[in-house]
Amino acid sequence: MDVLSVLLQQRTRKIGLIIPDVVITEKHSDTLEITEHPVEVPTAKSGGASAEGAGFIADHAFRRPSELTMEIGFSGGGSVLDLANTTGIGLAVGKSPREMYQQLLDLQRTRKPFDVVTGKRIYTNMLIRVLDVTTDRTSENVLMATVTLREIITSQTQTITSAAKTDMTQGVNTSAVQNTGVKTPKAVNQSMLSKISSLFTGA
Repeated sequence: MDVLSVLLQQRTRKIGLIIPDVVITEKHSDTLEITEHPVEVPTAKSGGASAEGAGFIADHAFRRPSELTMEIGFSGGGSVLDLANTTGIGLAVGKSPREMYQQLLDLQRTRKPFDVVTGKRIYTNMLIRVLDVTTDRTSENVLMATVTLREIITSQTQTITSAAKTDMTQGVNTSAVQNTGVKTPKAVNQSMLSKISSLFTGA
């Protein structure tokens, strides 16, 4: 392979930091999940419900994670110059099929979302769900892989600091239940006249 052909080759597809030599197919899949609930509709004749009057209502819809399936190929690493073998001195074009396969496996096993650039759109927060590699007599010295990627939909959490119990207008009602230990009943104030009268009345 000549140096100029390598420099002038345009490759726009990208899986994370991995750039395939060739992309055979790209299959994009986007699904909208629509929830349905069965209901019974009264018929006009009997006024009651029947199988003919049964139906479904939809009250909610949400987007499923996007999926992308790519058939990609990597050529075997070879000499930089066509006239001389430079692989023995460390001058080779690209990585070997074994190294590229390991790089795809490492990308899958890190479980860290990455971006994917295709010919139709750019994906963010993607992970490799399935990595299929088949080797036969025609692909012994190259790497042909089918990569199925799925989008990861994440949520953001936020910590909110609430006011202290002493600063609340209704702290007893709004604060959480707390264990304050055993409490001694407060003594009731009683006048001397009421105590004397209680001795004679027996109350």
